[in-house]
Amino acid sequence: MPDTDELKINYNLTKHTQMILPITAYGMPVLKKLAVDIEENNEEVQALVANMFETMYKASGVGLAGPQVNENLRIFVIDGSPMAEEDPKCEGFKKVFINPEIIEEYGEEWGFEEGCLSIPGIRETVMRPEKVLIRYRDENWQEHEEEFDGLRARIVQHEYDHVEGILFTDYLTPFKKRLLKKKLTNIAKGVAPHDYRMKFPK
Repeated sequence: MPDTDELKINYNLTKHTQMILPITAYGMPVLKKLAVDIEENNEEVQALVANMFETMYKASGVGLAGPQVNENLRIFVIDGSPMAEEDPKCEGFKKVFINPEIIEEYGEEWGFEEGCLSIPGIRETVMRPEKVLIRYRDENWQEHEEEFDGLRARIVQHEYDHVEGILFTDYLTPFKKRLLKKKLTNIAKGVAPHDYRMKFPK
């Protein structure tokens, strides 16, 4: 666990004065860190939740995690409605996950082509278990323990990876990573095409 001073720095959410936040790009250190728990629910957390949803919608995403807006915090938001044609259970699947903890992943592994707002222009097939059991707090600080399957589980797993410092490209084979090396390098340099606000490594 980080010391108290570090946690205070990570928990400084007051700088979120805009609704649309820049999305951190591949290569930003925060994307590879283990995020820390949010200790209490307050107005700053509520503001962050609102800004994350606004940012996610502006970028046409279905999920967004704290590290993707440069906050080293265990939080992600989801709205799977755009994927309802592929999985009807995604209709109205809008949730906030605070301090999430995956209890179990199970079922047959299946592949699906994933993308990420932090890695624009790259989509690759990732294998994941078909079901997930997760414990989390919602935006009202109520605790839940729920099971999700299909695309709902995949969205949750993908976003949960972000608060664990894992990117979907980490699941790719060494050969596939070599093929993507130039594209990933360009993203880290800020020369990849994108149509939403992003924050790139300096």
